[in-house]
Amino acid sequence: MTSSNGRLNPTQSSDEPLMQRQPILELRNITKVFPGVKALTDVNFDCLRGEVHALVGENGAGKSTLLKILSGAYRPDGGHLAIGGREVHLRHPHDAQKYGISIIYQEFNLLAERTVAQNIFLGREPMRGWRVDARAMIDETRALLDDLGVDIDPRTQVNSLRMAQQQVVEIAKALSLNADVVLMDEPTAALSLYEVDNLLQLVQRLRERGITIVYISHRLEEVFRIADRVTVLKDGHWIATRPTAEVTQTELVGMMVGREISSYYPPRAKPADIGAPILEVRGLNVNNWLRDVSFQVKRGEILGISGLEGSGRTFLARTLFGAEKITHGEIYLNGQRQRFKNPYDAIQAGIGFITEDRKREGLALIMSIRKNMMLPSLDIRQALGFIQFRKESTLVEDLSKSLELHATEDTEVQNLSGGNQQKVVLAKWLATRAKLLIFDEPTRGIDVGAKASIHQLMRQMAAEGVGVIMISSELPEVLGMSDRLLVMRQGEIVGEFRGEDATETSIMKMATGVSQSEPQGAV
Repeated sequence: MTSSNGRLNPTQSSDEPLMQRQPILELRNITKVFPGVKALTDVNFDCLRGEVHALVGENGAGKSTLLKILSGAYRPDGGHLAIGGREVHLRHPHDAQKYGISIIYQEFNLLAERTVAQNIFLGREPMRGWRVDARAMIDETRALLDDLGVDIDPRTQVNSLRMAQQQVVEIAKALSLNADVVLMDEPTAALSLYEVDNLLQLVQRLRERGITIVYISHRLEEVFRIADRVTVLKDGHWIATRPTAEVTQTELVGMMVGREISSYYPPRAKPADIGAPILEVRGLNVNNWLRDVSFQVKRGEILGISGLEGSGRTFLARTLFGAEKITHGEIYLNGQRQRFKNPYDAIQAGIGFITEDRKREGLALIMSIRKNMMLPSLDIRQALGFIQFRKESTLVEDLSKSLELHATEDTEVQNLSGGNQQKVVLAKWLATRAKLLIFDEPTRGIDVGAKASIHQLMRQMAAEGVGVIMISSELPEVLGMSDRLLVMRQGEIVGEFRGEDATETSIMKMATGVSQSEPQGAV
């Protein structure tokens, strides 16, 4: 039902049982075609007032395309869209906002040189006469951020915020529109565990007010925690819509990937398979960021590093990669002391870094798959100053096959799905024949099928003698993949576990400082 101004009225009948409510969003036989790609084919989708409806599927399944049609960013090439029972044509995002539809995109859409408050109210600034009412804008921004449970100064410039904080600003920006329907495309991909909890609690509050949420996430635990119904897309086709209470995680994965995944994580290394240290870090200090950090990475094992956002995990990775200057301490690689002035020195020594932000730091988006794969390994592929193109082509082909990357080598990386982009990042470091690979959030924002492939590859590399460090904010992942696990807090290592002994509770106690005692099962 719509009000006189065309917006939805989500508060009407919000107390009636969910499945008895009328759909307020309906898409029928939606088709969308891009040059050479049919992104959606006759897709049906509907939302009930006051429900959280999850949309899942592998990368490239058409989820984000469907959300962009709902938000007015894309126009469908076929089919019908109805809002409140009335067919509408959304020709622009402003049309969607007129009907009370707001979207939170997976990729950031912020102005780096503006403040948080200026970004949230861009184009909608509160005015006092002919001047912007800066005080009102700051106060309203602070209220929004308080509602999200985060402590960010509205006057802070966006370019000084961490990735997780920038994502929170995007969420606050969407919620500032007082939307009746909120479309969320991977809203927790860059958030810490506490921030995820805050967001999901906010989603619950919005649902209780009668607001509808369309929620895309690759984290299935979130789907089962918050969603009333779930719709599965695969290769641009509708597969199923089910109440989450009536489907298991295994069934959902089977519908998403078209096959059964028997185990999310490969078996851990056996004690006999773990050898001598590849990397030794002794008493590492970096100003106020890292304090007396010491650990080893051994052949055949995957060393996991866990901790809350800001605990120093990524800063440690950047230091090992030569991107941060060491104040005190020593780094040994295969028994030889290393002094890295910059990342180039680290690459020359045999270290690769799969960064948490692949688009800004790991890839040249407008360049081809081939050029991205070959960027760090130029020295290996040249003779007398000339690139050996035949050798390069063979290497690209072999890497693409081993990673199951199904795209031509001339394809621009910006046109790939998140999972395939991550495979290109992995390929470029495999091409360097690295001795040590640091994975920072290796499966962030990618689907379950691609996750399984990357997990298998990490285990295979460890078995072949490559040192593997994995940083992950997803506790099930770090528990499932780690042979040994370090916990960081405030720039220090505060706990160490054997993989089989660690639990989510024990990790969180160490990460938050709840328990200062030696954890059971520590080594």
